[in-house]
Amino acid sequence: MRERFLAAVSQLPYVPRALQLVWNAARGWTIAWLALLVVQGLLPVFSLLLTRRLVNALVSAREPGTAFPVDQVLLLAVGVGSLFLLTEVARAVGEWVRTGQAERVHDTVAGLIHAQAVAVDYSFYESPEYFDKLHRARYEAPQRPVAVLEGLGALLQHGLTTAAIVLTLLPFGWWIPVMLGLSGIPLLGVVLVYSLRQHQWRSRVTVEERKAWYYEWVLTCREAAAELRLFSLGDHFRSGYQQTRSKLRNERLGLAREQGVAQIAAVGVGLAVAAWPAAMMLRRAVAGEITLGDLALFFGAFTQGQRVMHGFFEGIRNIYANTLYLGYLFDFLSLRPSVTKPEHPRPVPATLAEGLCFREVTFRYPGADAEALHRFNLHFPAGKVTAIVGSNGAGKSTLIKLLCRLYEPDAGSIELDGVDLRDLSTDELRRKITVMFQAPVQYSATVSENIRFSEIAQPASAERVHIAAQRAGADGPIQRLPSGYDSILGKWFPKGMELSGGEWQRVALARAFYRDAEIIILDEPTSAMDAWAEADWLERFLSLARGRTAILITHRFTTAMRADVIHVMDEGRILESGTHAELLAQGGAYAAGWHAQVGGR
Repeated sequence: MRERFLAAVSQLPYVPRALQLVWNAARGWTIAWLALLVVQGLLPVFSLLLTRRLVNALVSAREPGTAFPVDQVLLLAVGVGSLFLLTEVARAVGEWVRTGQAERVHDTVAGLIHAQAVAVDYSFYESPEYFDKLHRARYEAPQRPVAVLEGLGALLQHGLTTAAIVLTLLPFGWWIPVMLGLSGIPLLGVVLVYSLRQHQWRSRVTVEERKAWYYEWVLTCREAAAELRLFSLGDHFRSGYQQTRSKLRNERLGLAREQGVAQIAAVGVGLAVAAWPAAMMLRRAVAGEITLGDLALFFGAFTQGQRVMHGFFEGIRNIYANTLYLGYLFDFLSLRPSVTKPEHPRPVPATLAEGLCFREVTFRYPGADAEALHRFNLHFPAGKVTAIVGSNGAGKSTLIKLLCRLYEPDAGSIELDGVDLRDLSTDELRRKITVMFQAPVQYSATVSENIRFSEIAQPASAERVHIAAQRAGADGPIQRLPSGYDSILGKWFPKGMELSGGEWQRVALARAFYRDAEIIILDEPTSAMDAWAEADWLERFLSLARGRTAILITHRFTTAMRADVIHVMDEGRILESGTHAELLAQGGAYAAGWHAQVGGR
């Protein structure tokens, strides 16, 4: 019990943060919501008081010699009916206001999550723990701030109603409101205990929920559709999904069953406590100590008081349960990148004079056992084309990630014209670099947008788009599309056109070339091209790269051979360096690879 109490108390700081978030996102909606809460909280009590007067008027009219007060009864009946109508109007308007409020807050929270997802280190995307945090923040947190506010609103609304009911019941005896309060305590205990158990269960099964989501994605996504059919994998993944969901479903049903039994027991205890004041009021009515109107008022107030108190406790449960889940959101938003911007950055050189240099760089991927680079040294001369060749896992792509400051080296430094990259503005450094990664993104957007995404913040230039496409050898395939550069690519949206692997690669190259950057980094730029297309593209590229600092990561020796300098890399170290002719003359790893790949031609 002590641990549960401490767990509840530890969530309290999230409440003001959630309220501030709601206020900033939907201030006008929140003011309207508060006004409606006050109205909805007082209307039930006004209805009870009018009902009491109506019952007493009807009873007094039955006394001998008393004229039936038609006007009074009609007026009271209209008043009761009007209050009922007003209650329904307030409820309907309240639903509309809550919808507007919830939508604004949901979009605001989604915006915060999206901004954080872009701001965190690239390394987070290679961590299962990060995806657990992201999953919980995306699927659990967006609706929680509004839910906390609604819980507080329920406390306010039901608190007003409860206070008014207590004042109504006090004339019948001070002990009656006390008994009303005691009748609800068992239910409050059940609500709090099972809210914590529900939260603990959701935390424990996050990985299983993500696994079920993954199975569903594989079964329904286009990327896996061909292999699912060819290798008959459908039953395998369907079975995995069903087993995972069965486990989650059974555990959740078991928890719900236990909670239901506990709630029934708590309500039973509450009814037993409430039976005594009900019996006492019936005795007083029989004895003539109170009127039938008083008895109707008592039963209406007491039963409504119990119902309102349950709503009050539900508000407490909502606040408690949702603050537990808010921890996911604020935990995710509190993540801080390790790749930080310098407080006083040094200016990035307008034109490279020396180039890029790795000095004694050691780097290990987060969670990896082995180092990807150990005291690594390499110079990329300014204004030259440098090629890096080597087998898979040699560390070639790691160089790109470090050069773009997607990661920080564990030791050593990476320098641009003698200045450590960590001393430069990250944004300015990245604007100076254009990259095509080994697995470029295939954006479901127009061809023009796909190319302009490398400088989407700049004004659109159709001429630059066409030039970039021509340099990448993508202009021909694009012109054959139904709407040319305005054609939508991918199959996510209507009228989307699919490209071949090589055509997608050329569009990605055009995107890299669209950015007029001094440093060009291309990772396997010709892997999806045939020999004729590769030769044509290479001539275009060498013309574009003239006077710029270019880095080619490639398995193809026919691509590497045209570089000014070639480095052979293996297991995080440089084995050989030189021109194509020099490396062939050495008869080492490069020469062996060349003869194996191109047959000595």
